[in-house]
Amino acid sequence: MSLSGVPRPTGRSWFNPTTWHLRTRLILLSMALLVAISGAIGVVSYASMDVVLSNQLDAQLMLASRGRPPEGNPSGRPDPLDARGQSVGTLNARVVGGQVSREAGFLSSDATRTALTSRDISTLQSLPHNGVAVDRELSNGDYRLIATATPYGDVVITGLPLATKESTEASLVLTMVLVSLGGLVLIGLAGTALIRRTMRPLEQLSDVATKVSKLPLDAGEVALAVRVPPSAAHPTTEVGSVGHALNLMLDNVSSALEARQRSEMKVRQFVADASHELRTPLTAIRGYTDLMRMTETLTEDGQKSLGRVQSQSERMTALVEDLLLLARLDEGKATETTDVDLTQLVIETVSDEKVMAPDHTWQLKLPEEPVTVRGDTTQLHQVLANLLSNARKHTPAGTTVITGVMRSADGSVVVTVTDDGPGIPAEFQGNIFSRFTRADAARSGSASEGSSGLGLSIVESIVAAHGGTVELVSRPGRTEFAVRLPAAARS
Repeated sequence: MSLSGVPRPTGRSWFNPTTWHLRTRLILLSMALLVAISGAIGVVSYASMDVVLSNQLDAQLMLASRGRPPEGNPSGRPDPLDARGQSVGTLNARVVGGQVSREAGFLSSDATRTALTSRDISTLQSLPHNGVAVDRELSNGDYRLIATATPYGDVVITGLPLATKESTEASLVLTMVLVSLGGLVLIGLAGTALIRRTMRPLEQLSDVATKVSKLPLDAGEVALAVRVPPSAAHPTTEVGSVGHALNLMLDNVSSALEARQRSEMKVRQFVADASHELRTPLTAIRGYTDLMRMTETLTEDGQKSLGRVQSQSERMTALVEDLLLLARLDEGKATETTDVDLTQLVIETVSDEKVMAPDHTWQLKLPEEPVTVRGDTTQLHQVLANLLSNARKHTPAGTTVITGVMRSADGSVVVTVTDDGPGIPAEFQGNIFSRFTRADAARSGSASEGSSGLGLSIVESIVAAHGGTVELVSRPGRTEFAVRLPAAARS
């Protein structure tokens, strides 16, 4: 489950931390802090242990370098080559006149001495005679050495192996690494579980937001019943306050949608009632107009005026019928469907347009076999008539209008109306199916033929009621409306 609750962009990359989930970033940040703390503890512990072991080694080194007076030596001069009381591996040497004595060597387990190599001798000869312990690499391993000048004119060199110290420090490092890794694994698992649990309310918020984003809120009756659960909407916590605020917002949006729906229903009812009531006076106007033509003798100007009254009343009647049709479609009333021969319907509709606009070139592109769809014949005829009328009104004389019918690969039926007119401006195409939208100035048609701006909106509503879609593609020289309808089941 994504923390955001929505599909992540395809461009998300592990090399771009800004695209990571918040949960992932929190876990990695916690692990990084733990690694830094463990590393700091390890460095401090190692440094402290190194100082302690070095001090212990230096104390042993000073004690071993003092030696003891040999038996039978009445002068009481200490002999650093005396092996008694010294540990195995101790290096003892005396430098007299710049030369290392022959007795110098490493103390072995049988109390004898292992001779030094020439490289060891060169290393001992280069030591500073200031009594400060230094580390050097010898043939017997790493040693901590101290060279001290004596009052007798010689230099006493004593060394202790660093193997024990290095082994102790290696064990410390290994122990800390293993313990740190184990702790990091345990803390990482526990932290992941805790962070997941802590982030769960945010995931619930994102799920609610995603569900709301997928609801069709633009039109119609909307049931906005999605809410953040109470466990993630407690106002006393940070995340809960966000969930509580989201619920308040959804309540407000739901109330607004209900108010909008009530307002739309009132407007639709008013349009339907007004259109229905306008039918009677419009019918009376047309009837009295016809009666005056038949019974009254009018002047030429009177005949023209009466003709204008009749044409405008007919236009008003058509507008009222369009409004009533849109009101019925908005209410979602089911239409009576039958098998409609779409090819024959196209032929008849195009023939009607040829009579009305002989100055246009009308062409057909039809399949050899009839194409049948399920629908209302009258409404589908109105779809074709509106599309062809739109091409006729808004294109100049000589324009070629091609009406085609074909079956698509998915089995649906596509009806296209294509013209080679001036096209529809791009800024207008997004609103082309809106009601009362006119583009008379965009396409050079006849200005004498008025347009109500409802034709294409009726086309879209009828096609949607039939389970189809309508699309527009337009550029200068080519405009095409494509109506896609479900094909009738073949028997």
